Amino acid sequence: MTVTTSLKPTGLAALAAGAMLALAACSPAAPGVTPSSVGTSSPTSSPSSVTASPSPTASPGTSATVGKIVEGFPEALIPVMPGATVISSSFDKTAAPATVALVASLPAPTAAVVDFYAKHLEGLGFKAVPGDAVGAVASKDFVRNDNETVNIAVVEAAGVSTFTIGANVAVESAK
Repeated sequence: MTVTTSLKPTGLAALAAGAMLALAACSPAAPGVTPSSVGTSSPTSSPSSVTASPSPTASPGTSATVGKIVEGFPEALIPVMPGATVISSSFDKTAAPATVALVASLPAPTAAVVDFYAKHLEGLGFKAVPGDAVGAVASKDFVRNDNETVNIAVVEAAGVSTFTIGANVAVESAK
């Protein structure tokens, strides 16, 4: 991806922070894990394990892919913004709640990305949570029925917005 080669170290740090925020939004907290301890332990798997082809040990309802929308991805819940290029996508319909993630980029301002998804999610009954950033990263959270969440994190560099959307929703909502 040519975008990352032109980012300054602070841009890469912000992009990494946004990805970590979205991952945290998609992962249920383990017992004993507090928000302050997230990100302080070493990862248990390499990044390549996320993008690898499903193996015989993979859960049958879990899938992820790079460069396109994974088969079965709930595009009615999280559509690809017009003009965006998909970097990766994943969907786990076996978990309760189901987890959905999308990473994409497009030549548009951060506000346009947040506005597009905010309008879409509000149309589905999600309510925006106060707050628009975590540090220097644009980040917006949405809640529905007190148990479904979506997070949007956007980093803009050189006129290109790279965004990560993570959702934890009821299995029936992810169809």
